[in-house]
Amino acid sequence: MMNPTASPGPAVSTLYLSAPEAAELIRRKGLIQCMAGIAANIREDFRRWPEFDKSARVANHSRDGVIELMPIADDVSYSFKYVNGHPKNHRRGLPTVMAFGVLADVDTGSPQLLSELTLTTAMRTAAMSVVAAQQVARKNSRTMALIGNGAQSDFQALAFKEGMDIEEVRLYDVDREATKKLAANLQGSGLRVILCSSTAEAVNGADIVTTVTADKTSATILTPDMIEPGMHINAVGGDCPGKTELHPDVLRMAKVFVEYTPQTRIEGDIQQMPADFAVTELWEVLTGAQQGRTSDEQVTVFDSVGFALEDFSALRFMRDTALALGVGERITLIPEMADPKDLYGALRQPAGLAGAGLDAFGAASVPVAAVR
Repeated sequence: MMNPTASPGPAVSTLYLSAPEAAELIRRKGLIQCMAGIAANIREDFRRWPEFDKSARVANHSRDGVIELMPIADDVSYSFKYVNGHPKNHRRGLPTVMAFGVLADVDTGSPQLLSELTLTTAMRTAAMSVVAAQQVARKNSRTMALIGNGAQSDFQALAFKEGMDIEEVRLYDVDREATKKLAANLQGSGLRVILCSSTAEAVNGADIVTTVTADKTSATILTPDMIEPGMHINAVGGDCPGKTELHPDVLRMAKVFVEYTPQTRIEGDIQQMPADFAVTELWEVLTGAQQGRTSDEQVTVFDSVGFALEDFSALRFMRDTALALGVGERITLIPEMADPKDLYGALRQPAGLAGAGLDAFGAASVPVAAVR
């Protein structure tokens, strides 16, 4: 039996980064710097692709949405993300996408970081789009069409301005209020903002077209007649079974790049195509194993569905930045035990430790800055 007065064993201290604390981190570090840092981690991690234990995400679908778990690990760290996609949530005053995640130590399984990932996912998705475009879009691209002007669009516009030197964004959404929101948020960004009345008008003359629509339907946002030689299509919105944005002939006329083929064939725009439809995984381009764009006239598509490795990269960035800035708090997510075989003993609160600021196991939660 555990001695009630025995000293607790080694504590598992988890850094917790709430949504308000993540927002504070982003404000202090700078949004552009955060997206650039995540992009750097993505490039680094994708270049060591074979080192990761990979799998397609686990998805539970309902009539109006999906809830997913996205795990991945290398020999040092494990991460997962919980994320949903419910396009009708805005009618309830809720975000379409909500997420949180964990970064853990592989050797012990102890959780190092518990973090919000709603804001972080927006940054990592935009960062991933830029990483892909830097590899396969034309280097002199200066104009981007943004089709779908919801929560992700602001991050895409700003990331492409900094990462690809985009000068003009041409906006269209069936919801005019969303377009007004985006235009207002981009004021003072240095981008020339053009409001358009249709998808066709927005994509006309664009070097890069980003589609980031939310409806959980097999939509046809882009058709072959809209596609111009040399255009790069950053297809972000098609990210689950039955949800697409591109006409199949757009895919047939393009060289298509993906994150993780087994997942993208189920969830991406290429779900419309035969199982042997040719695609190139982006990590192969980043390592030089495969070519990206082969001519200025070639049409390229990044069929982006979001892969767990990007969240792994983003969680690493958020952990390191939180520690550097002293943002977040330490929590006792795992009970402290004098005898690791006596979990029941953790129900006995040590004498003299009751009081305000103590958790159920008698351990105080203190700001991370105080324990560094």
